[in-house]
Amino acid sequence: MGTPASSDAAPDRVRSVSVRGITARISVREGVGPFVNEPPLLLCNGIGVSFEVLQPLVDALDPRRGVVRFDVPGVGGSALPPTPYPIAALASWVTRLMAGLGHQRFDVLGLSWGGGLAQQLAVQHRRRVRRVVLVATGTGALMVPAHPSVLLKMSTPRRHRDPEYAARIAGDIYGGTMRTDPAKGARLLHSVTRSGPRRGYYYQLGAMAGWTSLPFLRLLRQPTLVMGGTDDPIIPVANPRLQARLIPHARLHLYEGGHLDIVTEAERLVPVVEQFLLGLRPYIEPDGKAPA
Repeated sequence: MGTPASSDAAPDRVRSVSVRGITARISVREGVGPFVNEPPLLLCNGIGVSFEVLQPLVDALDPRRGVVRFDVPGVGGSALPPTPYPIAALASWVTRLMAGLGHQRFDVLGLSWGGGLAQQLAVQHRRRVRRVVLVATGTGALMVPAHPSVLLKMSTPRRHRDPEYAARIAGDIYGGTMRTDPAKGARLLHSVTRSGPRRGYYYQLGAMAGWTSLPFLRLLRQPTLVMGGTDDPIIPVANPRLQARLIPHARLHLYEGGHLDIVTEAERLVPVVEQFLLGLRPYIEPDGKAPA
């Protein structure tokens, strides 16, 4: 698949919009060329970071593809909501955001915490979501858990606020190339992204409290791509295997790498996403691994 000329690409436009009384910071790239009438790709981010952290992923996508990113309420440049929210309420808020942008249907890619939101969107608003990509994510409260030491480090936003601490623990919690280059984790979390108030992080944690997608995965009817790293301390590889087994129209792609490789190794992994979004299947073999 060739890369289109950069002149074909639409610019990313960052602005603020009001959605149900909450000011949200968003980034929108309109689809052009063959994607002008196609549903855009909505990106749902991990916990505690603004949408800039996903820039390498966006850069690796076809530049003509429409892409929507947003800061979760209380994170990055989006306003803190007046009260904590459950994940179902956030899914409803997101569909209202997309409708306000003129998109009644969209594809969704969820990374880590955002993968939980993507699963909720797919079952709660099934007529709005066309295709689903789940990357380095689990099924919530009922899943194969990370080691307690990893969960403890994830329970606070310290890594988003302390670059030295982020570099010290990056290999332990993210795995993959960050084991040999832990400073990469600090650069990723601190060079371009902003975290927002501490309460925003805890609101995100609370949104998933008691939530699990396990009972409804068999109800997902969208074509779904499940991606997981074989060296992901946060999401053990048994979790993407389970998701792919339970979702009726799922494909599994396992890669050698860690929790954030879809961003740090985007040039290697995003072509898998592009093939899937285009409706092409031969890139991924039944065992979940890409052909040599």
